[in-house]
Amino acid sequence: MTVYPRAILLQPGEGKTVAVLGDRYTYKAVGADTGGAYGLVETTAPAGSAGPPPHIHHSEDEAFYVLEGELTVLIGDQVRKASAGTFAFIPRGSVHTVSNEADKPARALVILSPAGFEQAFEEMSAVAPRADAPPDMERLMAIAQKYNLEIVGPPPQR
Repeated sequence: MTVYPRAILLQPGEGKTVAVLGDRYTYKAVGADTGGAYGLVETTAPAGSAGPPPHIHHSEDEAFYVLEGELTVLIGDQVRKASAGTFAFIPRGSVHTVSNEADKPARALVILSPAGFEQAFEEMSAVAPRADAPPDMERLMAIAQKYNLEIVGPPPQR
């Protein structure tokens, strides 16, 4: 029998979970698991989640696949609704954000390539875990800078 030491098999709900501004991020694969190729995170946005402010990833591409619910996706100057089964690819250098304007939670898989930025969620969770409490913006901006993330719009209204 061949053993594959880097193989991953996670059941639903498994994986480390952190919260950033009320959204939950469950790690399915990180750079250490994929040789740095990509990170895979399952995100759950509660009903009415404003999501992150418009931003740009300068070091990685990002893709979303909506599993359930409906997200509102801003890419550049286009705003589109993304229901279950929708795929969105956001090339590095593109202004974007994602929110959940619906009255029920939404879940999506998020791929970050190359890997690395998925670790920012864990650091941000220590600074801004809840949507109902103002984050420490100085620390949040330092994390953004560390991960080559540029915030280009105001924080979302809650």
